[in-house]
Amino acid sequence: MAGPTVPRATEPEPAAGWAPTRALGRAVLLAGLLLVAGVLLGRVDLIVLAAPFALGTAYALRRRPTALPQVWITSGDDGPLVEGGEVTAAVSVGNPDVVDYDLVVLRSRVSPWLRVDRAGFAQDESVDDGPTVTATPTATPTPTVTATPTATATPASGTGRSIADRPFVTSVPTGAAVDLELAGRALRWGRHPVGPAGARVATAGGLLVSRAVISEPVRVRVYPRTEPFEAVEAMPRAAGLVGAHHSRRPGEGGELAGVRIFGPGDRLRRIDWRVSLRARQLHVAATLSDRDAEVVVLLDVLAEAGRSGGVSGAASVLDTTVRATAAIAEHYLHRGDRVSLLEYGPAARRLRPAAGRRQYLTVLEWLLDVRVQSSSHEPYDQVFGPQLLSSDALVVVLTPLLDERSAQMLARLARAGRFVVAVDTLPTELAPPRDQTWAEVAYRLWRLDREVMIGQLREHGVPVVRWAGAGSLDQVLRDVARLATAPRVGGR
Repeated sequence: MAGPTVPRATEPEPAAGWAPTRALGRAVLLAGLLLVAGVLLGRVDLIVLAAPFALGTAYALRRRPTALPQVWITSGDDGPLVEGGEVTAAVSVGNPDVVDYDLVVLRSRVSPWLRVDRAGFAQDESVDDGPTVTATPTATPTPTVTATPTATATPASGTGRSIADRPFVTSVPTGAAVDLELAGRALRWGRHPVGPAGARVATAGGLLVSRAVISEPVRVRVYPRTEPFEAVEAMPRAAGLVGAHHSRRPGEGGELAGVRIFGPGDRLRRIDWRVSLRARQLHVAATLSDRDAEVVVLLDVLAEAGRSGGVSGAASVLDTTVRATAAIAEHYLHRGDRVSLLEYGPAARRLRPAAGRRQYLTVLEWLLDVRVQSSSHEPYDQVFGPQLLSSDALVVVLTPLLDERSAQMLARLARAGRFVVAVDTLPTELAPPRDQTWAEVAYRLWRLDREVMIGQLREHGVPVVRWAGAGSLDQVLRDVARLATAPRVGGR
């Protein structure tokens, strides 16, 4: 992997940032003691013995470094990276100096959600027609180091250690750069940092060492894995102009609504000749207009529960919420509907409704910044504004129902006449702590209270269903569509 061009230094400057090592101090001290002792004692052999130390130190310091090393991090992901996919990055160190770097110690931090299991130095890219060098770590004589940890290094389990945690050692000639390539697997969605990376360099035969040069981290975007989701039921109410859903309004569409007498403005291709000949009067086939729908996915970010184990482990509330949102958005955007996102929390972040492939990529990018934010106030005014929720929109609320304010929000949406579907994102394997005496009893009481709250929501007309991937919302959407088309009885 080629890094940026490292310019070759031409004019010597003061060696700022470089310090003598203990080896230089010992060499100067030993040569000085031998010379002083030889002069005072009149012994030529001591002077001859001190000559190699003095000449060797002077020869090593004949060309002093004039610049510090350059360190940078590059991400090798060209396309979108999804949970469970292969992630690659490179930590590069360049030598812009006029002397070779005899020893370079390179180390980089990597997010625990990026499990690096392969790391090694690639072949150098020479700069300004400089030499090409193959650098290897001190642990092995081969250019590439391949290691497999004994356990899966996930933050949830705490087992194993990333191979990127250890330091790597190489040498860099003047005007060249060396790349430490990191390869592994992305365990969880989000923006995960690679770095900061630091390097220290020893030159002049190990007599001079540089200060640590630290580079800024690079964040790798990992999109959530889309769980399979299909909803075959019709939308409660279609509101757009064109789309895949059949509305109750007559217009140009593919759903037959009946046959009526020809009128002004009717198209000739709509004439039903069989009925017209039988009735001896022109009749046309009436159709229902095809309309798109607006889907609002409301994310409850007031509370978090469970422990995330990554793409192959247990899912927390936030994991289920983000992955389910990506699946729902992908399904409805693929059908031509408009999808918008809204957070129920203190920030009340919002993504405007839109349709198409670009909106799906925007949804994935928006989900990377979803965070749990506890708040003491009730964010009602930020959510229930008429400019945020359309009266014809289907509102899918992803909530763990851990906060009483979430239940009150659902009840308020139902009383306002919205088409609301609540998706329970609480993990099923959630267990109480076992180090307390009354923990299990309190956990059972909390479960009973939560079931009572879900029952009250259903009495208010809010269907509550647990997220289970494909077909999770079919039955609920069928009931909501039936309620939307049912005649309403008005009281006097």
